[in-house]
Amino acid sequence: MFRLLMLSFFLLIPSAFYLAAQSTSPSSLEFQVTPEQAWTDTGLDLQSGDVVKISAASSPATSSSAPVCDPAGSTGVASSGSLPLPTALTGALIARLSPGSTPVLIGASNELHINEASHLLLGMNISGTPPCQGGLTVTVQKGAAAATQSRGAQLRSQLGNAAEIFMQGQFGINKPEARASDANSTTATTGTATSTTAVPVLKISNAPLDADFRKHLDGLPRRVNDQFNNLGDMVNFVIVGSQKDVQAALDAATWHVADTSNTNAVLNAITQTYGSKDYLAMPMSILYLFGRKQDFGYEMAEPIAMVASRHHFRLWKAPFTWNGQEVWVGAGTHDIGFAKDKRNNSVTHKIDPAVDGERDNIGSSLQKANKAKTLSYYLPPNPVKDAKNATGDGYSSDGRLLVVFLQ
Repeated sequence: MFRLLMLSFFLLIPSAFYLAAQSTSPSSLEFQVTPEQAWTDTGLDLQSGDVVKISAASSPATSSSAPVCDPAGSTGVASSGSLPLPTALTGALIARLSPGSTPVLIGASNELHINEASHLLLGMNISGTPPCQGGLTVTVQKGAAAATQSRGAQLRSQLGNAAEIFMQGQFGINKPEARASDANSTTATTGTATSTTAVPVLKISNAPLDADFRKHLDGLPRRVNDQFNNLGDMVNFVIVGSQKDVQAALDAATWHVADTSNTNAVLNAITQTYGSKDYLAMPMSILYLFGRKQDFGYEMAEPIAMVASRHHFRLWKAPFTWNGQEVWVGAGTHDIGFAKDKRNNSVTHKIDPAVDGERDNIGSSLQKANKAKTLSYYLPPNPVKDAKNATGDGYSSDGRLLVVFLQ
């Protein structure tokens, strides 16, 4: 049924509409890039056709013991090691479009035209002892298309990519399994969908969790299951806070509540598209924990392209509280395309097998939105390290739970 509904969606939206759609203003985000941290993960997944405008200014220094960092870099400043970008000045603002890729110079400002799926990281052209202090304040505008690219052309491109991936998944045409590309990232490919997930840098609390709370965590199921009791995704994070606070925090972190049915998905997508709005609530399948289906499903992705690729998770209210606060148990994964459902040979979403990346992405989003009071890792007994989800795709993890206490 999902295949038919999505195929109907692709056929019902005429491309002429997209050509007539109005352009939208870019979203603007601000980041602090410091000389002490090699790379700052912006959390921005980019798609082919995106245009990213980046500008930077010096942040105030706290003392005069070293020169203030300059986004353009500094002449006459020696580096104590090999620079990430040898052709640029020491201390200049640089960027990577995937972990391990060759850096590009940003300087005081630059505009990047994205040709393939990417993930934006920011850094300074420094190796060894920082030659400056204060860091940089960096503004990123995503989606500021060139004058020749209309909103309609952008959406049409996204829809075309999503349709291509969907149809390849429909006929079972897939590339080999994904594998870890290096210690800090995972690149996975299926069909024509490529996902590069940078491991977010989280501010983890060193304070141990309360012993009684750890006992509750030890008693949690390690995995969720489908309606046939097939074990699936692992439980990989916990949020402590009231339902109202959880929903407000996720909204602030730009997560969207998923639609509850495939029929609603098609109708809402058509309605919002014709109203020049972005559809960001693709439905997700029902999974079970504590003997019941998820209380909430949340997702984060690009408009239209989320048909093929999205960050998403399910939440269940735990059967216990902590210090009078509700506890929410979650299972998060990153959809990176389509594959065959090994249970029935139909089409389903394929997940990034390195599921810890999505766990940390959830925590990073709440941290960036200033909604996380503390973040802690906890390794329960009998942790999940290697397993398969309910549709038969394998995944791996370090087995830890990310425990988030809300502000």
